[in-house]
Amino acid sequence: MTGPRGGVVPDAIDKAIIEQLQEDGRRPYTQIAKRVGLSEAAVRQRVQRLTDAKVMQIVAVTDPKSVGFTRQAMIGVKVNGDVMAAADALAAFAEVEYVVVTAGSIDLLVEVVVEDDERLLELLNAKVRRLKGVQITETFIYLHIHKETYQWGTR
Repeated sequence: MTGPRGGVVPDAIDKAIIEQLQEDGRRPYTQIAKRVGLSEAAVRQRVQRLTDAKVMQIVAVTDPKSVGFTRQAMIGVKVNGDVMAAADALAAFAEVEYVVVTAGSIDLLVEVVVEDDERLLELLNAKVRRLKGVQITETFIYLHIHKETYQWGTR
């Protein structure tokens, strides 16, 4: 099924497949097929269509601390000038996990994951604050992630 902009709009079966993969991204198509009432081939085709259309990705999600990245933070960025150019420049940094263009007192929210506080300071001073158009930054250091889920988008 396609949406108004030509993109794929998941139907109820697609959503059921997505939910199965959200529970276990390595779940075999044969098991998913039994649970959603399709053949293995049909599930495989739907998963391929959904990944090709960028409706979903199947990835391994790590705990940053367990792989040596002990500092996570959200940086609020106020931009003077082209917000999208600043967003593109920030997105190019390896330490940046995601960039969100916002409305309100700040223009961008930038989540970063780094090895330690020294690397965070280096990122802020040597990279973020030197970007053209960056006017103000405000950094929010994560003390504890109380809830983190990837189970949205199907209900």
